[in-house]
Amino acid sequence: MNTEQHKLQQMANAIRFLSAEAIEKAKSGHPGMPLGMADAAAVLFGRYLKINPAAPRWFDRDRFVLSAGHGSMLLYSLFYLLGYNDITLDDLKNFRQLGSKTAGHPEYGHLAGTDMTTGPLGQGISSAVGMALAERRINAVFGDNLCNHYTYVMCGDGCLMEGISEEAIALAGLWKLNKLIVLWDNNNITIDGTVDMANGTDQLARFKAVGWNTISVDGHNHEEIANAIEQAQKSDRPTLIACKTTIGYGAPHKQGTSKVHGSPLGAEELAAMRQELGWTADPFEVPTEIMAAWRAAGQRSAAAYAEWQKNAADNAGFMAYINNELPEKWSKDLDELKKKAVKEQISAATRKASQMCLENIIGRIPQIVGGSADLAASNLTFVNGMKTITASDYNGNNVMYGIREHAMGAIMNGMALHGGVIPYGGTFFVFSDYMRPSMRLAALMGLRVIYVLTHDSIGVGEDGPTHQPVEHLASYRAMPNIYTFRPCDVVETAEAWEIALTSEKTPSILALSRQSVPTLRTETAENLSRRGAYIISEAQRSPQATIIATGTEVALAVEAQKQLRADGIEVNVVSMPCCELFDAQPAEYRNAVLGRAPRLAVEAGAVYGWERYTGSSEQVIGLDCFGASGKGEEVYRYFGITAEQVVKKVKELI
Repeated sequence: MNTEQHKLQQMANAIRFLSAEAIEKAKSGHPGMPLGMADAAAVLFGRYLKINPAAPRWFDRDRFVLSAGHGSMLLYSLFYLLGYNDITLDDLKNFRQLGSKTAGHPEYGHLAGTDMTTGPLGQGISSAVGMALAERRINAVFGDNLCNHYTYVMCGDGCLMEGISEEAIALAGLWKLNKLIVLWDNNNITIDGTVDMANGTDQLARFKAVGWNTISVDGHNHEEIANAIEQAQKSDRPTLIACKTTIGYGAPHKQGTSKVHGSPLGAEELAAMRQELGWTADPFEVPTEIMAAWRAAGQRSAAAYAEWQKNAADNAGFMAYINNELPEKWSKDLDELKKKAVKEQISAATRKASQMCLENIIGRIPQIVGGSADLAASNLTFVNGMKTITASDYNGNNVMYGIREHAMGAIMNGMALHGGVIPYGGTFFVFSDYMRPSMRLAALMGLRVIYVLTHDSIGVGEDGPTHQPVEHLASYRAMPNIYTFRPCDVVETAEAWEIALTSEKTPSILALSRQSVPTLRTETAENLSRRGAYIISEAQRSPQATIIATGTEVALAVEAQKQLRADGIEVNVVSMPCCELFDAQPAEYRNAVLGRAPRLAVEAGAVYGWERYTGSSEQVIGLDCFGASGKGEEVYRYFGITAEQVVKKVKELI
């Protein structure tokens, strides 16, 4: 073994022992992956990865995604060894403890070096496709001097078995994202035993079939790993490097078995590993010469960073672009659309209203990249002036995802995480179930991602209950840090878009209708949707009841108000386009809007959840079952979601 090989071996062992010791101290964690992939990590981070621990959010750094997030101690050990300022030895010692920055799985925002939250398998590799796509798009706009970096992924068998990875790698191959390099921890072990008991896929053939370059290496041979990375960097396609490894490498009695996957080694096995690998340093100590080698690796790209800073300073507007800052007066045309809707009393489905909004947004905000899961003609997400991204031209602003909601959700997360892209994507509301894990991660990470989800209720009609998302509004309202908008007309749709585009730390759902609705708003000076709910049609005298509605049912509530008025009964009609924003308002405002009179809520979805505003589920007109196939208006009547039923219920309440 020559000097360089010995140095890399010791650098890898530093990862192994810091990881194993932290897991042992926590009495919890997954040592198998950090031990098995330490050699690949030592080569990648020690020789190739372009980063700067002193400027961890450097835009043109290489991105690194630990898709196998359970191996988080690999990442934390690397951050400490490389010299990131926000992690200390005490943080390693507090691994998995409440309040620690070193959580059980890497969490975006806890440590500056963490490029995304991972843990749900398959999400990391799939989001990395979005990062690589964002890099190519911004490179096409600004050139190599400002954006020219790789996206690296470490994944395991679990990530490749999850179905989302199939969708994502197919798109990466189609788009020829040659700056995407995946290192697969090919150890043939899962929690329940060996991989071949549950999966017989030839992964190399699979990746080749969708247009990837593939390389196989001994995952413990540093030169083979290095040669593979250099080959991958020169490829015109994304690359899978299959690293044949031994899980738990170095733990003599547990390596190569599922026993080392998700449990601490134990004091006896850890001592045996020290002897096996010739490691004599005390726990949580790294010999001076090894630490020096790691810190030197952390400084390797300092000159590249300095050159990039100079290039960025010479390009006016670049920093604003990559920080997703919205141009001045970007919403001017959107404001004009709202005024026009009121003046001309535009009647349109809110999915059509959304398209009108996009026509007044696209071109004003250069960072926007839209797309749809093969439903653009129904979601109305593609407007004049948009250009589809292809492998031969990345300088576009529309993505054709195909029928791949899973991948679309993750890829949008990756684009948002990368920076320089504000993504939106469309599908039918009911099919958002396929995106839900990615949407949950977007909410958890606090990303500006926008979901255009059309055909929002039983108003879908003839397609029937498989396409009628009766429970989806309630389920997303239960999810923390995601805005669920259900606008009632063109004005509210424009307001929802404005909020979504300016909410930098919260993803937004626009639940939009298939059927037309009238313009109900009479003024547009204030974005009333920012308050979550407001009185859209006021009683002429002291109200005897309050009707709360969303989306298409607001017009229905206003019609019921007219019928009640004819009978001498006055009510307020409240439009509640976003429960989350309403719940965040001061109590005085919420009480003023809802009033003290009896309350009735009406929505063409599940009744669940509305009782917190009405006081009882019996004061809600909605559904407690799945929908039915038939003309939309007939389905509404069948389930009793009509103005006449609202009138009847209000009279019963008062």
